[in-house]
Amino acid sequence: MKKSILLLLLFLSLSTLSALEVETTTPKEESQLLTHTKHYFGEQLFRGHFTTPSQFRQNPNYLLKVGDIVNVKIWGAYTFEGDLTIDDKGNIFIPQVGTIYLLNTSNKSLQSTLEASLKKVFNDKVYLYANVKFYQPLSIFVSGGVKDIGLYNGFASDSVLQFLDKAHGIIPGVGSYRHIQILRHKRVVKNIDLYNFLLHGSLSPFRFQQGDVILVKPMRSFVEVEGDVGRPYIFELKGSHTSVKSILRYVLPKPSVNQFIHTKLQGNQELSRAYPLKEASRITLHKGEKVTFVSNHYLSSASITIEGEHQGLRHLSVPKGTSLYDVLSHIKFSPLSNIQSTQLFRKSVATMQKELLLTKLKDLEARALTTDSSTSAEATIREKESARILTFIERAKKITPRGQIVLSKTQDLRQTILEDGDTIYIPRKSNLVIVQGEVGIPNALSYKANQSLESYIEACGGFTQRADKSNVLLVKANGQVIAQDTTSFSFSSPKVEAGDSILVLSKTDTKDLLLTKDITQILYQIAVGAAVVINAF
Repeated sequence: MKKSILLLLLFLSLSTLSALEVETTTPKEESQLLTHTKHYFGEQLFRGHFTTPSQFRQNPNYLLKVGDIVNVKIWGAYTFEGDLTIDDKGNIFIPQVGTIYLLNTSNKSLQSTLEASLKKVFNDKVYLYANVKFYQPLSIFVSGGVKDIGLYNGFASDSVLQFLDKAHGIIPGVGSYRHIQILRHKRVVKNIDLYNFLLHGSLSPFRFQQGDVILVKPMRSFVEVEGDVGRPYIFELKGSHTSVKSILRYVLPKPSVNQFIHTKLQGNQELSRAYPLKEASRITLHKGEKVTFVSNHYLSSASITIEGEHQGLRHLSVPKGTSLYDVLSHIKFSPLSNIQSTQLFRKSVATMQKELLLTKLKDLEARALTTDSSTSAEATIREKESARILTFIERAKKITPRGQIVLSKTQDLRQTILEDGDTIYIPRKSNLVIVQGEVGIPNALSYKANQSLESYIEACGGFTQRADKSNVLLVKANGQVIAQDTTSFSFSSPKVEAGDSILVLSKTDTKDLLLTKDITQILYQIAVGAAVVINAF
């Protein structure tokens, strides 16, 4: 039933793209905004890359403070060289010259101030050079919508990016990238919009003072952007609304874009309407709305990528309707090309596999969190088990399916029509068998004719205690998957060939048989779709 609803919604969304000025409404069961797969523009900015570099720069107007280090060189009739720290009374001490008061002396006056003191002791045959070698670090408060509010050390010449990064960045969806204030004595001395840096690399210099406060204001308004754009993110608005034309300069639309779909909430429903791109200046976007940019053209060609062992082109543009046979017949293979095991990967299949996996994980999460317990002891066990299952779910969500279409050796490749974005992979001939998963020593073994699946597993140290012996997968070189139950006696054990892989899945240890079944199915789904083995717990 759920799959039928998803297919119906997909059909409705495609129908919206096919015509202009057509309105469609769908019941709003769950907001399309702020999904776990959508990121905020600028979210990638704070990953620790600004915390290490130091921006010590000479500033002629800088006023010297206690703890600053001054490098002094004297030569001629008297010689001296040293790094002198301004003490808590504001002085430095030069032997045979005495104490010199430098607190609040400007950087540009440092040379003349020291020369004046030197001339009181020596004649004109003594010369001096001085510069500030190191500023005393200052402390800046970072507050508001950041992950770690606190007091952070730095230099007066450091940028606001460095202090924000030390606070581990702005909280996505909470803090604003466009409304950041620097406060000094409770007064705003500077307003910062980080979009100027993100879009244009522009960040005006600012010199901090001890006790300044960087305040990240709350995010006020945002819109979601997706479709044929280089930046499919959630964008923060400077004000309460903006035009679609204004958003275009942020999102890097593809040259083929000629339409957009405006989605907004009306009551408890989402209303979507398609417009030609020429009306971008007329349509206004408000808080929480979505715009999807589309290229509603009939594609007369398909872009195909060819990877693996061959000697031809890596990228082809073929007429729409071209078959896999047509492309393979024009590829120049090498002596090492394993033509019989050619693989085909498709983005739409990978997307479907990911959606099915996420649906299964969502059902597992709901079941793990709603399972009842009859006693307090059982409730404690359930709680610990639920925590382990949720950790497993988070790891499983990060898996990326390959989107492989398995091609059998008897299949007529003339009937396999290529789509835009397809990848054809030509494997290299191999004399190895890969064994991975729950075995003693996962390894690559030399192929031996007529050796059984169980023999290869034994050669890798046999099954571990966590191995699910009833769920062993033999992945053929062409991507075909054969499941084998090694606990039952059978004369029909699958034949292992050169280039194959053996995946031993892990056993699921839970108190709930339904949860065990669900997790086992998910592990199988991941192994088949992504060709990797992960542990249940």
